[in-house]
This record gives sequence, structure tokens and C-alpha cells, in this order.
Amino acid sequence: MYYVNVQDIRLRLDAIPELVQALDQLTSEWNGTLLQGLAQERLLHLAIETVTDVGSCLIDGYLMRDASSYSDIIEIIGGEEVIDGELTRQLCRLAELRRPLVQEYYNWPREQLHPDTARLAAWLSSFKLQVEQYLKKEQ
Repeated sequence: MYYVNVQDIRLRLDAIPELVQALDQLTSEWNGTLLQGLAQERLLHLAIETVTDVGSCLIDGYLMRDASSYSDIIEIIGGEEVIDGELTRQLCRLAELRRPLVQEYYNWPREQLHPDTARLAAWLSSFKLQVEQYLKKEQ
């Protein structure tokens, strides 16, 4: 018998619509100000943490193999068919941004809209839906 902390997962999934709304607003109003650049960094970082936190909860709860990195968390839940292959690729690309965002932030090009920022709202919405479907199937 598995112990899956569904409440923890749902708390994180329930934060996604707010991130989606903020991402949509940011991309539609983008003009490269410092404040927008900093907001973009934070939204990208929150998206990465949300996806990997949910992934870690799933890995722990369903006793999947241990992850060695942020990208590995996503690859594991993709391999276990929590999320589909295309979303796995997209979210792995997102996870690769973590290091520059949190360790090399002084080099981040704040005046530029990152190409994945505009696509991220759809990725997060799909992630939420696919995880919810997986949980429903497994319960």
C-alpha cells in the first residue's frame, strides 16, 4: 500500500491557475521593464518548483526510483506515464532554467522575454490536468 500525500499535491496544483494568469498577463503586456524581467524570473522559478515539488511527492508516494536532479524528477514521472512524452520534454527544458535563475541570476537577460515564458501557461495547465487524471486513475 502506498502513502501518497494527495493533499500536498493538490495544494501545489491549486497554485497553478494563479501562475497561469500571471504568465498570460506578463506576456501580453511585455515591454522589457526591469520589474517585468524580475517578475518573469520569479514566475519561471515558481513554475519549476511547483512541477518538481509535485513530481517529488508522486515519486515518494508511489515508490518510484530516486531522482538525481530536477530534470530527472520530470523524466521519472514521464516514464511512469504521469505526464505524456511531449510535456516531459517541455518541462525538462523548463527545469534546465533553474540553475541560471537561482545561481547565475546576475547574468539573466531581464530585458528579454524568454521564449518559453509565453508557452509556460499552457504547459502548466496541461501538467495540472495530467497529474489530476493520474491521481484519479491510481486511487
